[in-house]
Amino acid sequence: MARKVNCQYLKKEADGLAFQLYPGELGKRIFDNISQEAWSLWQAKQTMLINEKKLNMMNVDDRKFLEEQMVNFLFEGKEVEIEGYVPQKDDE
Repeated sequence: MARKVNCQYLKKEADGLAFQLYPGELGKRIFDNISQEAWSLWQAKQTMLINEKKLNMMNVDDRKFLEEQMVNFLFEGKEVEIEGYVPQKDDE
């Protein structure tokens, strides 16, 4: 049976992550408050950000930028801005 969390991103109770995927205090906060579904949405955004902005995960500044975007997306309800990306409309 899946662990349930009150997901701060989805604003509802949902299946939680199986284990802590991110280190430190932020990782614990994500594990305790973000659902598997919300984490999957973030992973898609993260991949787009890394690719479009050509982020280097060996670069401390790029990792810090990505972490800020993750917090904004998961906890602040802010949409990730990706230059040149236009979301597909539902009627298409």
